[in-house]
Amino acid sequence: MRILVVGAGAVGGYFGGRLAAAGQDVTFLVRAGRAEKLQRDGLVISSPRGDLKLDGIKTILAGVSAEPFDLVLLSCKAYSLDDAIDSFAPLVGESTLILPMLNGMRHIEVLTEKFGASRVLGGQCVIAATLNAEQHIVHLNDMHAITFGEQAGGTSERVQAIADAMADANFDVSVSDNILLRMWEKWVFLATLAASTCLMRGSVGDILAAPDGKRVIENLLGECRAVAEHHGFTMGPDFDARATQTLFTPSPLTASMLRDVENHSHTEADHILGDLIARGGDAQKGEHGLSLLRIGYSHLKTYEARQARTS
Repeated sequence: MRILVVGAGAVGGYFGGRLAAAGQDVTFLVRAGRAEKLQRDGLVISSPRGDLKLDGIKTILAGVSAEPFDLVLLSCKAYSLDDAIDSFAPLVGESTLILPMLNGMRHIEVLTEKFGASRVLGGQCVIAATLNAEQHIVHLNDMHAITFGEQAGGTSERVQAIADAMADANFDVSVSDNILLRMWEKWVFLATLAASTCLMRGSVGDILAAPDGKRVIENLLGECRAVAEHHGFTMGPDFDARATQTLFTPSPLTASMLRDVENHSHTEADHILGDLIARGGDAQKGEHGLSLLRIGYSHLKTYEARQARTS
């Protein structure tokens, strides 16, 4: 299976590097500067699950002709989606499958419109990783998982073939027969975490220690769940248990979006919070009203406006 990984940043570089180390045929679609650095220094991963240094990895630049790939792994930031599509579209053939690992749902609609539903899988990943000053990948904890499946649900031979190719790559892989629900669950969780930690500028533990902090998280979770239920996706007991354990147990956990704010970087506010609000429909008229979600989104858009003015 010929695999194209779009970008070699923290997420794509991590999973693509693990696949390459396992002997899979992996090519990274990168910019010229990144390609030169990778050829000079190799792909370096520092991880609690095992460090890795790969020399001589295969790269390709946008605009360079090549045979279509079997699988495209897409893990760019949501605000870079259009540019990413332009870069890999010429490398998509009739049988190419695209596995996006972005958050939210809008990218699924964009990719489906561009390439057709038959080529686009649902997918998500769980990992905390970043690039350090040397552009090495630093894996921040022991979580590293990819979940994917057919948009229409059920199982298929082609999805199982991808799972088989990833089986020995030293990260966790699972196939879901209801991947859209899994994606909505992650979106609800992430939007709650991002809105609360960005709005309050603190960790889950900081918020829970504050007056009415728990109610802030509870109300945001309820608002986000109401949007999912409006679209027919009801969170089950397993989600409740995970959300309760993570969002209501004091810890230093924050959303990566808060780290983006603290680093004066661009955020995915539009994709994670804005799109959820836009899909609210009748849910916005119910008990929760989306008021805190709207305040959190407004807070982040104010930050972005100031960044644009001062940068």
